[in-house]
Amino acid sequence: MSFDKTAATSLLKTVFAQWVQKLDLSIESISPESAVLHMRFSEKLCRDNGVICGQALMSLADTAMVFAISAAAGDYLPMTTVDQTIHFLRPATRVDILAEARVIRMGRTMAFGSVSIRTVDDERPVALVQTAYALLRENK
Repeated sequence: MSFDKTAATSLLKTVFAQWVQKLDLSIESISPESAVLHMRFSEKLCRDNGVICGQALMSLADTAMVFAISAAAGDYLPMTTVDQTIHFLRPATRVDILAEARVIRMGRTMAFGSVSIRTVDDERPVALVQTAYALLRENK
C-alpha cells in the first residue's frame, strides 16, 4: 500500500474533528520518511499581539504525526495520542507555519515520533515536539 498526498488530503477532510479541520491545514509533502503540514496564519489562532497560541501549535504537531505514522505504515491506522511533549523555543507572530513530522520507531502497538515546527520563512524551529501513539490495530 501507499499513503500518498491524495490519500492524506482525503484523510484530513474526513477523520479529524471539525475544529481541527478549521485550522486550515494542508499537506505540503508526504513520504514514508516524513510528513510536512502547512498551517496558514489566521488571527483566530492568536493570543494577544498576533502570537500563534501553543494550543494551535500542539494540534498541528499532533495532526502531522498522524500523517507521518500513516505514511510509514503505508495506510491510515486508527491511533490515539499517548504522550506529547512540546518545547516552545520562540514565538511565531503573524506568519504561516510548517510542521515536519518523522517516525522515530514504529512497533506493532506503539509509534514514537518527533515534530519540528517552524515558520515558512525561517529554518529555525519555533517548537520541538516528542510524541507517542498507541496503534489501535485489530487483534487477530
